[in-house]
Amino acid sequence: MKIDQDQQRRQIEKFIRRMPSLSTTVGKVLEICSRTDASPNELNRVISLDPVLTGQVLKLINSAYYSLVAKVTSLTRAITMLGMNTVKNMALSTAIIKSVSSAKKSKVLPTSKFWAHSIGVGACAKLLAVAGDVPVMEREEYFVAGLLHDIGKVPFGDEYSEVLGVAKREQAPLVEVEQELMGINHQEVGLMIAEKWKLNPVIQQCVSAHHNVDQADDPFQRLIATVALADIYSNIFDFGYAGNLFPAERGIEQLLVVSGLGWDEYAGVRDGVETQIEKAQIFLQV
Repeated sequence: MKIDQDQQRRQIEKFIRRMPSLSTTVGKVLEICSRTDASPNELNRVISLDPVLTGQVLKLINSAYYSLVAKVTSLTRAITMLGMNTVKNMALSTAIIKSVSSAKKSKVLPTSKFWAHSIGVGACAKLLAVAGDVPVMEREEYFVAGLLHDIGKVPFGDEYSEVLGVAKREQAPLVEVEQELMGINHQEVGLMIAEKWKLNPVIQQCVSAHHNVDQADDPFQRLIATVALADIYSNIFDFGYAGNLFPAERGIEQLLVVSGLGWDEYAGVRDGVETQIEKAQIFLQV
């Protein structure tokens, strides 16, 4: 079956136009956290006006994912303990998962397996950030970038089965087969979605350059290279399924250099990644 590339692009653009925007509350959260003079009190005021989001944040902070000793019942305390950036990422992650999961999705990429892969990449990226001594307050950004790296696959329709079939038969990287058959790939589509939702620059570049890290801006390359390594790892060890059975492994050495990791650190995440994935399932349940 030959895919009509022009029609494919039109369908994708139409799908993205119809995707729901992120809620007003999440939009305000992102806006506040983008300001250098923002205060925790401002964030608290915005989130507390949204009972659903407040409940989600408190459920997350009290989950095994954060492994806190005492239960936190106050939103103010949650923001103080976790920091504004982490709370922002919590709100963003849950909003996007809800938005994407409610959108129509191709049957060839089952939602549950897609999110299992996404969670796997996020958890692995965060562990690699720990191994690379990334500052504690920045590690959640690695998780979120990993969680969202493949959102560009969401708008693909049932014709995507042809792409997956060719990639499997030819044992080729999926992103290359997408470009060849459809004239567009999930990185380009991911950027369209990220721009629609006004996600921050590092997330925009991660979804649009995790297979071409050298095309990202210098300040973001370390994070994106780490997510790329986590993606390869998750594909090799079959954490969920996002269609990329034969990731391009030829660039691993360069990705390790950019991420500041060695082979020992990369292989060493195996011990903790499944536990982290299990804890991170909470993001699908809030």
